[in-house]
Amino acid sequence: MTIDRRRFLTTLGAAATATAVAGTPARALTAFPARHRGWAAAPPDWQALRDRLGSRLVLPPDPGYGTARLGYNELNDGQFPAAVAQCVSADDVRACLDVARGHGLPIAARSGGHGYLGYSIPDRGLVIDLRGMADVVVHPDGTAEVGAGARLIEVYAALAQAGRLLPAGSCPTVGVAGLTLGGGIGVLARKYGLTCDRLVAAEVVTADSSLLTASPVEEPDLYWALRGGGGGNFGVVTRFSFDTAPAPDLTVFVLRFPAGSVTEVLGAWQEWVDGAPDELWASCQISGGTPPSCRVVGCYVGGPGGAAPLIDQLVEAAGTAPTSRTVSPRDYLGAMKFMAGCSNDTIAQCHPVSEGGRLPRAGFVAVSRMLGPVPLDPARVTELMAGRTGVDLLLDSLGGAIGELAPSATAFPHRESLASAQVYAGATPATEDRARATVDAIRDGLADLGALGAYVNYIDATLPRWGRAYYGRNLPRLQAVAGRYDPDGVFAFPQSVAAA
Repeated sequence: MTIDRRRFLTTLGAAATATAVAGTPARALTAFPARHRGWAAAPPDWQALRDRLGSRLVLPPDPGYGTARLGYNELNDGQFPAAVAQCVSADDVRACLDVARGHGLPIAARSGGHGYLGYSIPDRGLVIDLRGMADVVVHPDGTAEVGAGARLIEVYAALAQAGRLLPAGSCPTVGVAGLTLGGGIGVLARKYGLTCDRLVAAEVVTADSSLLTASPVEEPDLYWALRGGGGGNFGVVTRFSFDTAPAPDLTVFVLRFPAGSVTEVLGAWQEWVDGAPDELWASCQISGGTPPSCRVVGCYVGGPGGAAPLIDQLVEAAGTAPTSRTVSPRDYLGAMKFMAGCSNDTIAQCHPVSEGGRLPRAGFVAVSRMLGPVPLDPARVTELMAGRTGVDLLLDSLGGAIGELAPSATAFPHRESLASAQVYAGATPATEDRARATVDAIRDGLADLGALGAYVNYIDATLPRWGRAYYGRNLPRLQAVAGRYDPDGVFAFPQSVAAA
């Protein structure tokens, strides 16, 4: 789920701010894999690429490199790419690959830069920065053509102007590319499906610099893999075509419950969302402490009159009255801004500070699990969060339209999950190891309770058996697709499909 964990929780006044095996140290997967022996040890001809890109090729001595290299997570600031190529077309991307391929350096595409582990800013590698390809065009039939550098707030604003919607997350600065390629869990997914479920075609530059269209009839295996197989595995997607839906009126709500009521609220919430109509999405957000506390944040497709009885059902089942209850009708863009913590900001302000907006970067560690179809023991979850001040467990409901497809219909395998679980903690370099140990312990505790899968968009360096956790039974097919389109591992990274 891509609610803006930092800004949204702060706005609401929340309490808190690769083949791997169990026990793998946090740093074990930070190095990119060795390149093939036959690749040249000499550096790429950066001058040849500069002749094409001009000042849009940013090298370490150049003005602006210090900003251009940065991703969202401040904990990845110690990574220094050899070059950042700011591309504005698919042909720019092809030129980057023609120059850099075969020289033994990591190559990665970057859209929004929110990748948790910074794989899109490879140390001593090439960043193919797609931010300059951010146009959004909505056609009369509702199909939306979206450049791979577009941020979610830009997609939402353009769609809202056309009276359309795309189900996706709500962190405004997340890139649509990474979100879609990993699946795209979001606040409208129970009604309209995952973001990847709405993908009808993608323009892709593959490792050999070919420009392909992936769709149900062209390159169908690649199209299947791009719908949940994770970013960076099969090529550089430069453009997406989405099937959008008419934008209805929505209702957002927030219920805060008293500290000490997590067991009752979580137990009721799991049964409630499992039986809820598709129009209802809700997140149960548990903040660690002594005792832990929780709130329920949700979005309903329809007016407050339809949402209120459903909210009443949850409160009655929990047997605990919320300390506050907010229910507010919104249009599509208003609801997305609310979920992003940007309700009082303009679209321009709902951008990173580096782009003239008001949204700062953040340092954090986060991991995930996917709940199975069987609810978790709420008392044991409460025990996991007891005393964990500064850590949030964010449970985002799935089901509905997500579960209407078979796990093998797209690369996203978690169609039968009740909810996703993200464990999130703010961190600085000085506190990173302690925070990581804490979130890992909660993640492993959730696995002991039966939550064994994981969401690739919350990529996790120490996740045991991560290939199967991310992709389930779809992993062998994904590996075959990666082997076909990138046989030399041009886009290999520590937790790429091939590495699993």
